[in-house]
Amino acid sequence: MSRIGKKPIEIPSGIEVKINNGVINVKGPKGELNLKLHPDVIVEIKENKIIVNVKDDNNVDQRALWGLFSRLINNMVIGVKEGYEKKMEVVGVGFRVALQGNKIVLNLGFSHPVEFILPDGIKAELDKNIVTLSGIDKQLVGETAARLRRIRKPDVYKGKGIKYADEVIKKKPGKAAAKAAA
Repeated sequence: MSRIGKKPIEIPSGIEVKINNGVINVKGPKGELNLKLHPDVIVEIKENKIIVNVKDDNNVDQRALWGLFSRLINNMVIGVKEGYEKKMEVVGVGFRVALQGNKIVLNLGFSHPVEFILPDGIKAELDKNIVTLSGIDKQLVGETAARLRRIRKPDVYKGKGIKYADEVIKKKPGKAAAKAAA
């Protein structure tokens, strides 16, 4: 049995959950999210709790879906109540970030500024060199942060680039330092 899937998901006050034709709909103060359920996953609402189960709990593939859908639904409930955010830091001499409507303009040492268009449901805030991405869909916030980081990954020799705010870059010594040590 799935340890994660067995735990019921609490529905906080102010959150409305509906299940129609294999689609779960979670509505809260921050917005609304929908998720299409797998045919082998059974979701029930009892006494302000969401209970996730599968048709055959001895099937390995279905047990994996059990935990997966339990966490996806839990992430939806947290998202519509509190929301998610990722902080990205732009590090480098001359690297600049600007916000223009729904796009982020990045000057990262390329021959041209890079325009990153934010997907629907994602908001960005700017504080000097720190970009804060926020939204109600955890997967979309994480994917947007990863796509933004991919534009200029942190350099392991100088530490320049776009990194997560809590990410630690372990710098390599380089050729000159390696030659001097030998």
